[in-house]
Amino acid sequence: MTATDQLTTGTGPASGPALATHRLVAGFGAQTVLHGIDLNLPTGEVTGIFGLNGAGKSVLLKVIAGVVPAWSGRVTLGGADVTDLLPEKRVALGMTHVPQGRQVFGSLSVEQNLRVGGYTLRRRDRQRYADNLARVFDTFPRLAERRRQPAATLSGGEQAMLAVGRALVNDPTVVLIDEPSAGLAPSVVEDLLEVLLGVRGLGLTMLLVEQNIRFGLRLADSACLLQKGRIVYSGETASLDQDRLATYLGVGRLLRDDLSAGLDRPKRRGRRG
Repeated sequence: MTATDQLTTGTGPASGPALATHRLVAGFGAQTVLHGIDLNLPTGEVTGIFGLNGAGKSVLLKVIAGVVPAWSGRVTLGGADVTDLLPEKRVALGMTHVPQGRQVFGSLSVEQNLRVGGYTLRRRDRQRYADNLARVFDTFPRLAERRRQPAATLSGGEQAMLAVGRALVNDPTVVLIDEPSAGLAPSVVEDLLEVLLGVRGLGLTMLLVEQNIRFGLRLADSACLLQKGRIVYSGETASLDQDRLATYLGVGRLLRDDLSAGLDRPKRRGRRG
């Protein structure tokens, strides 16, 4: 089964990057945070953005999602320039954003949260929305069991699952995920890893920002290391040099064993066909 069959996604070009940025510059007030970021995300792959606190990782995702405006440069989605589009327009074109902290609507039920996530699709095609909602519940049976339950009563892991499901229900081709493991217990992080490995198996293009390096490396096909708003290294995770990675991230010797375990990640699951 293809990704389109598994979760009805929007159309995109057969070749070329699914998402790209060109010399992207952004910041706040007089402070420049991003200094000319160039990214090219291959269709169907997971790209990880790693860096220390303050490197500009979350700002980069917010600029790509349209939450923070770009000062200069371009963002393209499937070859189309979306730099000046509002976030909801980008969602309608196939981009979706899972923000840091998950930010579910606690007073709304699980299903109502999913309805909010799918609002642009519901306006265009209610039947496709209903089909996608059913597939999300098939993918995440725990959400189906709690569909009438207020999101605030879910565990941290379940809220993370809901945030991912809310992103998937709206026909995405590109998914931006910001710090999915933040604040979760180690056992819950492992559950979340399985969820995101399953999402990766759908063949969607993902851009992942993650402070937990080991977690992120187990998901990503390629990695970009960010320092002070600049990409200082990029390459496939399979060919990453552990010493170089530790040096760029400013981590000590004790973490190098952890990085080694992260690089020894599960093999990429083949796309369902």
